[in-house]
Amino acid sequence: MSTQNTYSYAQAREKQVSRATKARILIAVMLFVSVVINYLDRANLSVALPAISEEFHISPAQQGLLLSAFGWTYAALQIPGGWLIDKIPPRILYPACLILWSLATAFMGIFSGFVALIILRLLVGVFEAPAYPINNRVATAWFPDKERGSAIGFYTSGQFIGLALLTPVLTWLQTAFSWHWVFIATGGIGILWGVVWYLVYREPRKMRLANQAEIDHIEAGGGLVDLESAQTERKKTSWADFKAVLTNRKLWGVYIGQFCLTSTLWFFLTWFPTYLVKYRGMDFIKSGFLISLPYIAALVGVLLSGFFSDWMVRRGVSLGVARKGPIIAGLLLSTAMIGANFTDSTAWVIAFLCIAFFGNGFASITWSLVSALAPKRLIGTTGGMFNFIGNLSSIATPIVIGFLVSDVSFAPAFVYITVVTVIGILAYSLLVGKVERQPDPGESLLNA
Repeated sequence: MSTQNTYSYAQAREKQVSRATKARILIAVMLFVSVVINYLDRANLSVALPAISEEFHISPAQQGLLLSAFGWTYAALQIPGGWLIDKIPPRILYPACLILWSLATAFMGIFSGFVALIILRLLVGVFEAPAYPINNRVATAWFPDKERGSAIGFYTSGQFIGLALLTPVLTWLQTAFSWHWVFIATGGIGILWGVVWYLVYREPRKMRLANQAEIDHIEAGGGLVDLESAQTERKKTSWADFKAVLTNRKLWGVYIGQFCLTSTLWFFLTWFPTYLVKYRGMDFIKSGFLISLPYIAALVGVLLSGFFSDWMVRRGVSLGVARKGPIIAGLLLSTAMIGANFTDSTAWVIAFLCIAFFGNGFASITWSLVSALAPKRLIGTTGGMFNFIGNLSSIATPIVIGFLVSDVSFAPAFVYITVVTVIGILAYSLLVGKVERQPDPGESLLNA
């Protein structure tokens, strides 16, 4: 009897050991929190801008320049950031970036003045530049293909959850104390999270919470669990590598599409609060509540998109249809923004903008295409190029809108965003084509 009990216990133990752990869920949550902080530090200026512009008597064109300052350095450093990601492990690079951009954010609440705000905003862009390519690098290592869309959708939703739930908190903080505390509070949170990331994050094979069964599950499903070890053996990045990611038609389809997609996002991250306060005549508290509604719509969109896309993959639908379908459908919905030009009703304006931002969220699984298309050895470089071109919109959108709008009309801004969105639909429809991993020029040379 004792022997039988021992045998049963051994069988149960063996079965327990062979069952895959779920450490990748923790990784998804960590990416989610990082994205929440990332986007709070991008959007906090838009919350404080009406108060800042009143205090420093800033014109719409100057406001556009201040709002775009982040984008100049953020976009310019995407390619160097991608290169760094291919060289430095996420456990080191991510917390370093988090702490440095959070310090720059906190100092925005300490050093006042138009010039100081621009300089600090430029620094936030410098240190945030590698963030999203790091997210993609981590997701590619930790999630198999059939789960990656859901994982990307989940952590991407952090940008909307944070903005939807915390924007009213930031507007209250500004009203109760001053706009300075908007930056001090968000910066302090980021510094703490950078320390947590360093202490907790590990690659799949080094994470104690992940057993071999989970690692095998990820690897068998297309997750690149050995990316870190491959980095140490990697040859220097050559001009041929940059040429490979710059001359590929499919990659240009996602580059252009990302610029168009993020143009809508950057409208909401920059001019939307000013639009409600200045052009719709709302106070800060009411505008803070209404700002949250499109963000909630976008949150629903991005969560539905990721799970719907992975559901289609599991049902045998081609990767191209499963990934591109939600993106194109979401971009089509985003054109609803133009409806705001044809009504004076605040309720209808918010309804049109909710539909548009729901579509933007539904389309925002674009990083899943980077994971599927990028050459294995150049995931960071491709992600950097993708984010560089995509986030040129962070420069263009605030500046173009600043010059298009007048003191009495915001209508040209909605026309501009709608036209850009249509271009994005054409890019994904006509340029991307079949979704498949693109050839690596280095491997081609070795096989020649």
